[in-house]
Amino acid sequence: MRHRRFGRIGWQVSEIGYGMWGMGGWTGSEDRESFASLELALSRGVNFFDTAQAYGDGHSEQLLGMLDARHTAERIYGATKVPPKNRQWPSRRGVPLREVFPRSYVRQYVDISRGNLGVDTIDLLQLHVWEDDWLASGELQQTVSELKREGSIRAFGISLNRWEPWNGVKAVESGLVDAVQVIYNIFDQAPEDELFPACRKNGVAVIARVPFDEGSLTGSLTIHTTWPEGDWRATYFVPENLEASVAHAEALRPLIPAGCTMADLALRFILSNPDVSTVIPGMRKTVNVEANVAASAAGPLPPELIAQLRRHRWDRTPTEWSQ
Repeated sequence: MRHRRFGRIGWQVSEIGYGMWGMGGWTGSEDRESFASLELALSRGVNFFDTAQAYGDGHSEQLLGMLDARHTAERIYGATKVPPKNRQWPSRRGVPLREVFPRSYVRQYVDISRGNLGVDTIDLLQLHVWEDDWLASGELQQTVSELKREGSIRAFGISLNRWEPWNGVKAVESGLVDAVQVIYNIFDQAPEDELFPACRKNGVAVIARVPFDEGSLTGSLTIHTTWPEGDWRATYFVPENLEASVAHAEALRPLIPAGCTMADLALRFILSNPDVSTVIPGMRKTVNVEANVAASAAGPLPPELIAQLRRHRWDRTPTEWSQ
């Protein structure tokens, strides 16, 4: 497993991190299998784990806390997120900070997450949605300074709304954030335009999420794929999105090198960008862990293949189903 510097914080984190949303409540998740996957990932060199209080109402955080408690001699970097008070994913333009992340509410959820994780200090606290307009009041800056000063958190970050990498550049430039989490993959290349240069200039770590475009870049979806009732993916892959996603994924197949899968291609595209500190694929099964860790060992893609993949950039606009 290769490791990378986590921005100005300086942590050495695994370039393949662990996204823990799926094990927090997706259909098909089972705790015994989830925990076996976490243990395997740790043994393969993964040391960065991303969770959130909203993932199964703290269940995902609790699983990470169990892992940490069993491996006290190993340095595990845990990142979690405060859910928006108004429970709106993504955030809405014009809604003030006081309705989404007021000081008392953030502090309340810091304590909840510390309890779930079993730690006194959270390595990385993130806000689960973000609007650059929230910088204006100055309240958030005071809250973050206070949490760091008292030792409740080590670093602070934001998780950007889907398909809006521009809506975080001001936060990066403000000096407030130590890390930014953003969707970045073969289709979603827009973070390279403004966000990544700003992060590079300001020493802000980049956490790349949704490397497989919620599944389409695994190459396993078809226009007939369905999900059980209540599964989040059923609301995301509405017919118009499923059909378009499958078509875009199929157009990539001729570019997959021999001995490589589409998922390998997707991860190695991201890892070929030195601006990325870590990428956090969801891994609910041990077979996923083995495959994703192997992408790190395989190394970056050839420049000529990267150039071909850039032509598959797919710029999309947020809609009512793209939460």
